Amino acid sequence: MKKMMSLCLSLCLTAALAAPAYALEYTIDAPDGPEFGTPTSIEVVHTADGGAMKNEDVSKNAALIPPGFGTPSMDAMNTGTYLTPNLAPGGMPATGTVIGGSGSPVVEPGSTVVTYPSSTVITTGYTEVTSDLYYSAGYLGTLKIPALNLSVKVYQGTDSKTLAKGVGHFEETSIWNGNVALAAHNRGVNNYFGQIHTLEIGDKITLTTKLGTRTYKVTNVSKVSETDRSGLAASSENMLTLYTCVRNQRDARWCVTAVEV
Repeated sequence: MKKMMSLCLSLCLTAALAAPAYALEYTIDAPDGPEFGTPTSIEVVHTADGGAMKNEDVSKNAALIPPGFGTPSMDAMNTGTYLTPNLAPGGMPATGTVIGGSGSPVVEPGSTVVTYPSSTVITTGYTEVTSDLYYSAGYLGTLKIPALNLSVKVYQGTDSKTLAKGVGHFEETSIWNGNVALAAHNRGVNNYFGQIHTLEIGDKITLTTKLGTRTYKVTNVSKVSETDRSGLAASSENMLTLYTCVRNQRDARWCVTAVEV
């Protein structure tokens, strides 16, 4: 009996060893590379003409918080409120923004909310700087102040490099309708606004752009704080606002306002 059992075990073992070995085969595909978004502050914005406009803010300061579910502009493009209102371009809600809930006013092009959060909307003038408004030499217009015997080109931006060429245009302000805000140096070789504080009420100023020529008259000459940016606010009236530093007063600026004649 023992011999019979030993024989059976031997046969089973022999059969097991003789059988081919099978192993499960696994195929695991590696996942695709992660799609990490690039920082919005340097991300290229693609527009219909192949790139962002020259004065377009593509940083996070221009980012919008989408409207809430069920609001009138829920599915509308470019609506919502600014992620960082205090840093938003021009400090105004974007075009199409719905302030508040259902039934609240919609900000149309050329309008601004002036009594937030009560959501009162008034119409203001605003003309965006677009590529077709640039002259071939790269400037936006010509500013003339006869009382100062001044005729100077206007360029986009207010950085040092721009002000070395001529008068600079505050990018967040209009270039034609409404409030056009400009800045220039008050000393040195390019001291184009060095004497604007001597202008008198009623003195004429002309601005010529590709949209035409407008004549303005000076209505106010004042000294303001360097942190006072109220002169950059949108306006329903066509006007100019000129800024320059005050000599030997680092924290002060000369501000000249002029309205269309």
